[in-house]
Amino acid sequence: MATELPAAVGAKAARPDATVVCVDGDGCFQMTCQELATSALERPADRGRDRQQRWLGMVRQWQELFYAERFAQTHLTKQVPDYALLAEALVAPASMVDNEDDLESTLRAAFDAGRTAVVDARVDPDENCYPMVPAGAASVDVLEMPDEEFEHEPITG
Repeated sequence: MATELPAAVGAKAARPDATVVCVDGDGCFQMTCQELATSALERPADRGRDRQQRWLGMVRQWQELFYAERFAQTHLTKQVPDYALLAEALVAPASMVDNEDDLESTLRAAFDAGRTAVVDARVDPDENCYPMVPAGAASVDVLEMPDEEFEHEPITG
């Protein structure tokens, strides 16, 4: 977590002719967005696509699946931060898209910018991320996207 944007900047520096796309979420972007300034100063033309749920999504998913939906300190407001304005303050062109019909043209504009650009793509806040490994489980116990309602006893107490 929180390595996506710095890794994308490094990948573009290592392979300047490659197309590099970074997809991350709210928490990751907040932890590493200052690397947009590094990218702007060094000029690698990577593209960021910021998948926003307005939640700290991985933590919210754990709270949903394992803690009986006792959500604590994971919901972010719609107004703070404004990721597009934050990206622009760090010298990266940015835009926001909140419907699927506009996604392709918005991404195309980001690619056509010819340098680091950010697309704040709003997604369903209840969307989970799979595969995942539950706490205390081994990597072989990875959970795939469930076909039905997730059947796990929530932690109580």
